[in-house]
Amino acid sequence: MNNELVLNEQQELIKNVKNFVLIDDQLKIINEKTKLLREKKGHISNYICNYMNNKNINKNIKISDGELKISEKKDYSPLSFSFIEKSLKEIISDDNKVNFIIEHLKNKREIKISSEIKRIKK
Repeated sequence: MNNELVLNEQQELIKNVKNFVLIDDQLKIINEKTKLLREKKGHISNYICNYMNNKNINKNIKISDGELKISEKKDYSPLSFSFIEKSLKEIISDDNKVNFIIEHLKNKREIKISSEIKRIKK
């Protein structure tokens, strides 16, 4: 009876490993396609925006299910330790204090540890 339980557990593990690999392969394909579509969309978007700006066209473009609105957005760069350090040096002249603050921030970061499976292909 105990051997049968172990055998069932092993078969379940093998099944789950196969499913993991299958899903991992599918996600890789989807992510590659998504990346290509984003790049194409970005190129087309740049073309449309440049055309509209060069022709001084400020109207929205009507499409079958609504409209395309051209607007400006701000993209902020991420807050990195190098950016924080550079900014602090602009307002604090003592490098030791700046270094202390940066080290304090690094040491106080919240760390979450979790298990994961990493696939390494040959």
